[in-house]
Amino acid sequence: MNVLGKDRPLGCTSTATTTTSWGCCGTAVLFLLLAACATVPAQRTYPVPSADELLAALRARQAAAHSLNLETRTTSWLGGERVRGTVQMLVERVGNLRFEAEVSLQGTVAALAVHDNTFVFVDHQKKTFRQGPATPGNVASLIRIPLPAQAVAAILLGDVFFLEGSKALDVGWDRGADVLHLQTPDGDELWVSLHRPAPLVAAWDVVAVAGQPAFARARWRVSYEDLQHSDGQSFPGFIRFAEPGRDFDDGVEIKVRDRIVNPLFPADAFLLAPPPGYLPQKSGM
Repeated sequence: MNVLGKDRPLGCTSTATTTTSWGCCGTAVLFLLLAACATVPAQRTYPVPSADELLAALRARQAAAHSLNLETRTTSWLGGERVRGTVQMLVERVGNLRFEAEVSLQGTVAALAVHDNTFVFVDHQKKTFRQGPATPGNVASLIRIPLPAQAVAAILLGDVFFLEGSKALDVGWDRGADVLHLQTPDGDELWVSLHRPAPLVAAWDVVAVAGQPAFARARWRVSYEDLQHSDGQSFPGFIRFAEPGRDFDDGVEIKVRDRIVNPLFPADAFLLAPPPGYLPQKSGM
């Protein structure tokens, strides 16, 4: 059935069909224009902030949020296997950590504590434990984020750890966020992406972080998503971490179910003693 040229043989034209054809072309052109507009990168609608201004915003955030009590649904690598389970987390910005992992139908399967630069990891399934210095490899025994404990704590708090004396190098722009480029005294580099929700208010949310150790070729990356606000600060409801050279799909995913900001912990909150009868194992690197 020839709808456009009803009762006319193919090849014949009429004013109606010509108008309709041009209408289709016009619609196609309009669609392409709209598609092109949709892909135009977002631009700043406020003056370019200085590196010192963004650095001051980061420091203010760190001073306002110093500890967390989290209940999470975490997917990570544990003992060479990718495991998903509930992980209770106690976090202090100074680098004190306490993780307890629970798996359905099994209960608590592992626990890790970091306190004063030492760590203890207890594997309840194998009835073994490891303890020693809190190196990045040891800190990553339960949740695969092989970074110093203070850096892991900052990630869970929704921002970034950087040493005193770090320099703010410049400010870039990427995907609708200001990107603060930092260099630490030991030569590491950091890129902190900060989104400004209200153009008229000089306040930023941290949405991503990337870090590259000195002399390394690849960066580790963190994405903060589903931001939720509490006491004037934003905290991620979903955290993704990727090791250098890897994708987020192969990394760690942390979905926050419950959060208490700045709780007061008991003095022994970050102390973990191996249960009697558990066998010691050599700690990692």
